Amino acid sequence: MKKYILGLLLGAFAMNAWAVDLKTEGRDPAYVESIVKRSQKIVDKLGIDDAAKAKEVTNIVANRYFKLNDIYEARDAKVKAAKETLTGDAKNQAVQAAQNEKDAALYRSHFEFPADLSLYLTPEQIEAVKDGMTYGVLKVTYDSHLDMIPTLTDEEKAQIMAWLIEARELAIDAENSKMKHDAFGKYKGRINNYLTGRGYNLTKEREEWYKRIKARGGEI
Repeated sequence: MKKYILGLLLGAFAMNAWAVDLKTEGRDPAYVESIVKRSQKIVDKLGIDDAAKAKEVTNIVANRYFKLNDIYEARDAKVKAAKETLTGDAKNQAVQAAQNEKDAALYRSHFEFPADLSLYLTPEQIEAVKDGMTYGVLKVTYDSHLDMIPTLTDEEKAQIMAWLIEARELAIDAENSKMKHDAFGKYKGRINNYLTGRGYNLTKEREEWYKRIKARGGEI
């Protein structure tokens, strides 16, 4: 009897795992279409052979974009109301409260996204989704550092990667393209300071790197 009940529960879970509704209610159809297309481009690169599975993953990604938009729109509405109805310290406190609520909402929902993806994707595919949502900046930045400084130690490479992964976690929830790049920019500065502290002359390393790029016919 217990095995029968367990089987029913597992079956119900499997059915639910394949039923991700696209949360379009109250959204402009043109906006929904653009987000779905953006999400589809990311999912298309994952090599998912099952069309139904790919659609579910696309819906998860699109719903994440919708969720982020909702969080930032709620923040904007509260900030706008505060600026229109309050003055002085009361206004500043209300604006800061709106920002704090936004940060809390982002934190609460941040881990739901990879958890939802994990029902359908491997860890490597989840990483690919995160890279797709952040324009592949992690890999480009990491590869550039390795190419610029061929003498980096394994320890230094690991530290650079760790910081870039941290940057990506912030960038994936950022409000827009500029802020996603800004998130990486802050960590690039941290990496530069780290490498300088390790004795690297980054100006010289960069000059020599540019020479190597030109020598192999590349563009800077």
